[in-house]
Amino acid sequence: GLTVEVGNTDAEGRLVLADALAAGAEEGPDLMIDFATLTGAARVALGPDLPALFSRDDALAGELVAAGRDCGDPLWRMPIHDDYAADLKSEIADLNNIAPHAFAGAIIAALFLDRFAKGAGVHAHLDIYAWNEKARPARPAGGEAMGLRAVFAVLERRFAPR
Repeated sequence: GLTVEVGNTDAEGRLVLADALAAGAEEGPDLMIDFATLTGAARVALGPDLPALFSRDDALAGELVAAGRDCGDPLWRMPIHDDYAADLKSEIADLNNIAPHAFAGAIIAALFLDRFAKGAGVHAHLDIYAWNEKARPARPAGGEAMGLRAVFAVLERRFAPR
């Protein structure tokens, strides 16, 4: 496995998720999707209503965005900009759990997780806010698993018996 320098203990969620992704990837799944209220940076970039979607697979990302649009559970695809991976370098481990700066936090977190999803055929990461201040049609006040309806629609389309 990979070794990680803990550059910030407040970025502990990505460590737990990385372990789960690594364990899942060992099974060699065709598809692996994770949800996490991982970064405030995604909320700052997209606001509280629009979860950030990260995936290297254009087909999966397109399916998820379209499904979200169709079922009223929108997602916004964000880039996995590989040039930023250098910001996760560590002198004492394979990588650091944070960058040495405050820029591109959601992308940096997605790049970190991506290192642990190797072995999965296709991976998508949803960085969600998961909270609604007020109720709206099909969006209750309080906790909400944002993106879940979109993911369910894609899984149903791909895997449900016909």
